[in-house]
Amino acid sequence: MPADFQSTPFRTNADRSRNFEVGVLPYLDAAYNLARWLARDDMDAQDVVQEAMLRAFRYFDSFHGTDARVWLLAIVRNTFYSLRAKTSPVGMHESFDDDVHTVADEQPSPEARMMLATDVGSLQKALEKLPHPLREVIILRELEECSYKEIASITGQKIGTVMSRLARARERLKTELTQQPSEARRHDVQ
Repeated sequence: MPADFQSTPFRTNADRSRNFEVGVLPYLDAAYNLARWLARDDMDAQDVVQEAMLRAFRYFDSFHGTDARVWLLAIVRNTFYSLRAKTSPVGMHESFDDDVHTVADEQPSPEARMMLATDVGSLQKALEKLPHPLREVIILRELEECSYKEIASITGQKIGTVMSRLARARERLKTELTQQPSEARRHDVQ
């Protein structure tokens, strides 16, 4: 976090705006990245980030924490889900059952598999296929490099839930990435 950022009461609107710019705006790219992966669409992600930034600015006086990045990512996540609830038909919500999506085997990690035989395109396609709860934890952990504690804070989940969802997300990615068409596998081997 920049050194001159202060989460103290503001004397003027100019102080408030300056502190917001210094403390929150550096994380705009991270906010867009999370919104893009949740929304799966550039235009929707832009709308989510715009609304999230408005909410962050509106409630900036209530921020008394030390990590503006985690605070902003939580706002982005909550904004996405609240906008999605307003616009999505009831039948469009993905179902997610913790009991059904369990880790089945103890083979090499998805990271090791990805390093062996994947390209960015197939990884993006595999990420797109994950249900929202799994996609958001893996994006926050692997792309945004958030700690388990930060992810738990952003998502409002317990650390154990974050860890189990991350394990299931990695397992699903591994499954998606190893079930490529035979032509792609032959190409990767040669």
